[in-house]
Amino acid sequence: MTSPTIGVFALQGDVREHVQALEALGVRAVTVRREEELDRVDGLVIPGGESTTMIKLADVFGVADAFRRRIADGLPVFGTCAGMIMLADRLVDGAEGQTTFGGLDVTVRRNAFGRQVDSFEADVDFTTFDGPVHAVFIRAPWVEEAGPGVEVLAAVPVGPGAAAGTTDRAADRIVAVRQGSVLATSFHPEVGDDLRLHRLFLDLVTT
Repeated sequence: MTSPTIGVFALQGDVREHVQALEALGVRAVTVRREEELDRVDGLVIPGGESTTMIKLADVFGVADAFRRRIADGLPVFGTCAGMIMLADRLVDGAEGQTTFGGLDVTVRRNAFGRQVDSFEADVDFTTFDGPVHAVFIRAPWVEEAGPGVEVLAAVPVGPGAAAGTTDRAADRIVAVRQGSVLATSFHPEVGDDLRLHRLFLDLVTT
């Protein structure tokens, strides 16, 4: 198969970092701001940023419905941090009237881990990888509820102050999920040089 072209939602957010991560894996990465650019990609990354600004700009530029339509039609999508919020079918603590692109059967709590000053890093175990992923959480959301078709890939103890030896795993918060060709994380995998999540997304694009 020809190497795919991956678009990165570029109206707001950590665009450059995702483009660099994708290019490091040898694929063509392009920025997407208009519907005609969206029509030319085989997969889409929605980066971290500010979800309320993202949806407002998508509405202003007249592309929100195009994103919703392509995602509903099965376009592979990878959402990180704010991108997870943008893909959620349901929101908790969203801004008044805040909408999303949808496509992921989850309920996501916006800014669930706290404010900017509550940002933290953690080594997160994944069901799909042999070793943990070093994750950077910045005003991060979490998944409050996942539908029956959603695979939970990773969860962490509640709050950045939770001890490594926490035994109440029922209280863990979901921070990475996959549903079909849609992948989402609460954190920023584009920070650092661990490309496993981007590679996992490319596998969803090409299979």
